[in-house]
Amino acid sequence: MLTYLILTTRALMMATIVLGTIIGYTELEEEGYRRNTVYAGIVIGFIASFVIAYLRNATSLIDSAILNGWIYAIHLISFVLFLITSIRPLREKNKVTGILEWVFLGMISITVIAYAAPEVWGYPYHVLLNEKTVISTDFLLSMIGMLLGLTLMIVGFMATQKILISGDKKMCSTVIKAELLTSAFVRLAGFFSVLFQKKIIKSNHTMFTYTVYVKNHGDLFIYISLAIIVIVACIMWGKSFTQREPYKNSAEHRKILAKWRNIRRWSATSVIVSLLVLCNMTVLEKMNETDVTLSPIEDATDIDNENVYVSFDLVSDGHLHRFAYESENGVPIRFIIIKKPNSSSYGIGLDACDVCGETGYYEKDGQVVCNLCDVVMNISTIGFKGGCNPIVIPYEIENGQIIVPISGLLEYESEFK
Repeated sequence: MLTYLILTTRALMMATIVLGTIIGYTELEEEGYRRNTVYAGIVIGFIASFVIAYLRNATSLIDSAILNGWIYAIHLISFVLFLITSIRPLREKNKVTGILEWVFLGMISITVIAYAAPEVWGYPYHVLLNEKTVISTDFLLSMIGMLLGLTLMIVGFMATQKILISGDKKMCSTVIKAELLTSAFVRLAGFFSVLFQKKIIKSNHTMFTYTVYVKNHGDLFIYISLAIIVIVACIMWGKSFTQREPYKNSAEHRKILAKWRNIRRWSATSVIVSLLVLCNMTVLEKMNETDVTLSPIEDATDIDNENVYVSFDLVSDGHLHRFAYESENGVPIRFIIIKKPNSSSYGIGLDACDVCGETGYYEKDGQVVCNLCDVVMNISTIGFKGGCNPIVIPYEIENGQIIVPISGLLEYESEFK
């Protein structure tokens, strides 16, 4: 249960804050048709997220890296264009520019949901790979954890939205730009990672260092997003005690007092949610650690300038074997090999996946298990895209050896620390 509570929180927290900020900013807009543009983007984003989750987990029709690359690119372009079109003098002088501001905000909403939500929608599928049925204690506990995480995110979304609506446009504009900038730092690192993997650009030290830093410190950016909202919540809490709005009669006075009491409650809720998220990602995660030690990296049969060679003799026992190639940057790029049961074929893939990153896999009771989310792999599907399966890498089989091109491994250098 704790595993899926933590995973859901980590997957959705930044998206929740960004969406709450966007809705708060949108609600302050007086023109209804502009608000509808953003709401339409949110609806499209959720529809897209369900489609992506299905295609990613139940089929091999999409390349997750390429899809994420497009999402990153659209998000970053929309963010830059939003910043330009939201400049007040430009927006007020040009009606088209004023409309485009909301179109780009709608595009950002689509990308935020389409990137974050499919991972969570895929959790029931991941659990069922192990349990095979929804009528099991482990499945029910896992789904309870996921639902608790979703509930926490919904409350956080509502609190973010409410405290921003209670402020003024200037404050809201500052907050949304700060939150989107924080998100853009993460998306840019993801975009660089895809470009490196697919050899669209050559890696250089600066871009590689930036990408690895952001990927290895993903929680830091979540904490920054939370800190921004907590600061706003504290500001609104303080204002609620010092605000002196004029009123004509006692009924108006009671209405004003009720409004500021409501603001205090949502401000407190925002702080409480932030503390719970912080607790989830630190204390509860520490409690949930399984202390699994990955098996050591084995020596390959041979390595030359182009390929890593692994003899069948090393991997024909039906157990999980881990190998690695060390790049020029000193990064060990790990991959796993296991002979499939009742078959002469092998499951071969990176010791990392698109969902959980480079945490790796371990063998338990003849099964291959993800070290982060405890999902059990179907060994027969290792080597195919989708779900929590290892990232697919190119290889050839020749003369009793598995031949893995070094160029294919270097595409994923940024996946590893």
